[in-house]
Amino acid sequence: MQRIVITGMGAICALGHNAADTWRAMTEGRSGIGPIRRVDTNQLRNAAAIAAEISDFEPRAFIDEARLPFLDPLSQYALAAANEAISQSGLSFRNERASRTAVVVGVGVAGEETREGLYQKLYGDQCGRFHPLGIVRIMSNAPPSQISMAHGITGPTFTVASACASSNHAIAQAALMMRAGLVDAAIVGGAEACITLGLLRAWEAMRVLAPDTCRPFSINRRGLVLGEGAAMFVLETLESAQARGATILAELAGVGMSADAGDIAAPSDVGAAAAMQAALKDAGMQPTEIDYINAHGTGTAANDCTETRAIHKVFGEHARKLAISSTKPMHGHALGAGGALELIATLGALRHGIVPPTLNYLGPDPACDLDYVPNQARAMPVRAALSNSFAFGGLNAVVAVRQAP
Repeated sequence: MQRIVITGMGAICALGHNAADTWRAMTEGRSGIGPIRRVDTNQLRNAAAIAAEISDFEPRAFIDEARLPFLDPLSQYALAAANEAISQSGLSFRNERASRTAVVVGVGVAGEETREGLYQKLYGDQCGRFHPLGIVRIMSNAPPSQISMAHGITGPTFTVASACASSNHAIAQAALMMRAGLVDAAIVGGAEACITLGLLRAWEAMRVLAPDTCRPFSINRRGLVLGEGAAMFVLETLESAQARGATILAELAGVGMSADAGDIAAPSDVGAAAAMQAALKDAGMQPTEIDYINAHGTGTAANDCTETRAIHKVFGEHARKLAISSTKPMHGHALGAGGALELIATLGALRHGIVPPTLNYLGPDPACDLDYVPNQARAMPVRAALSNSFAFGGLNAVVAVRQAP
């Protein structure tokens, strides 16, 4: 079976406009959560007007200005992160490489800022004319399409949408295509631009938004905080990376996927455990080989204790030796981009021997009884790690990575 490695990564989120700044903020325990600036929060009712928004982003610094009229912020973030990842990897798409490379992007919701603007014109302003580029901005396949066009990539290109598991599902699909011999490389990750009034009101109605901040696994946790951004990665075969002398960041060792087939919103420890077990099996690793788990850890009452039970199921006594953290208190819950941003954290732990913390931890919840690396980053060797994503709909996707060969 082909071994798959990661040779490039890029990111943009509330913590920074590139992967290095994002990782630095994670190790320093800095949070990007703050008051929402782009939305009239006076129209919110019961939720705190907080999110992990991207600030001071000038798309012309990252993207050809001629492309910008075609790009919703969702595609802007995806393309900015992809450009960084491709630049770092040094991969060229000339000749047959163009058709032997895939682009797979996970998204939760698509084109929401554009969509909300169109609906404001239609229903609020009673305007009879729409911008002719509305459809190409809001379609869910816009991010991978824009990446493929910007870099001349002609291989399989598509979007994966599975709510909060979208990024990890996208990574899994790319890896499976590479193993099947359909492609030799992939540009893969996730993107989200979800800080709009309509979506905030919809999440508010579910009563899962935190009124203060995000504090996963902690006593007195009160819900999630939304975030936005993108992270993208270059995958290629180990043989290809070694042949061209590329710097290998880590090995993508395995992927695991499952469905709860239960409740549309309530998580299942059985389904989550099945995805982690599948990732370990796919990677050919024993549970004792894992040193760190980047948890889904949303900060809701149900998710965190369910994930803790699932970790106990999979790891047994080794569960108490694991370092576990959720980075969502720093970059927010970025929905379709969540797993990709969390892979930035996971790769950082592997490469630098630093586990990012779980911020805002006030003390142990009796139902969450593991080591969540509270409040401060921890220096420790990390040989291999899992990154968990568990979505509404009962859809679970887990990525296993280990140090570069």
